[in-house]
Amino acid sequence: MIEVAREEDVWTVTLNRPDKANALTEEMLRDLTRVMREAQQARAVILTGAGKVFSAGADLEAARAGLATSSTWEELSAAVASLPGLTVTALNGTLAGGAMGMALACDMRIAVPSARFFYPVMKLGFLPQPSDPPRMAALIGPARTKLILMGGQKIDAENALRFGLIDRIVPAEQLLAEAQELVADTRAAEPDFARQIKDMCHSPLSLAPPAGHF
Repeated sequence: MIEVAREEDVWTVTLNRPDKANALTEEMLRDLTRVMREAQQARAVILTGAGKVFSAGADLEAARAGLATSSTWEELSAAVASLPGLTVTALNGTLAGGAMGMALACDMRIAVPSARFFYPVMKLGFLPQPSDPPRMAALIGPARTKLILMGGQKIDAENALRFGLIDRIVPAEQLLAEAQELVADTRAAEPDFARQIKDMCHSPLSLAPPAGHF
């Protein structure tokens, strides 16, 4: 249910359970985590889904059996966030629930016009995974994060773009080509150089004057 296509140094990882809206099972989460850990040598990773929905989040039966509170979600997000190459989520449709974490951990998110975004864990009696609220707040601010997590709002693609939750809206037939174009420069660059630039983008800005200056 997790497919990996390796084209030179770009890995395209596809959630392939379209008959169940790509709802994630424990096995799928473990497989995704393993793939992301193996992708440390990839220059870029593109994460997408099969069918019309990126992911409905946790499989409901598995969630009730304990998946909703599994530490594997955090392990997956951490594995994605630690990748040294450029990471892009190509959202072929709606993104919901715990599946939000791996998308938030990516460097960029692009989506088809029909995509919707919601995270109804509070209504279901669960907490979001620990890293998801701060990552979301870093992108869209605390108030809009509460709008989604506490207000239970479904956000359409236009508002997701306006908020900063996604970076671009792309026609469905162009989605993967757009993702490939976004990673092209990183793919062509020296890996260490690209890795250092990524690290710089995540470093806090220091406003202290250089040594010897006042």
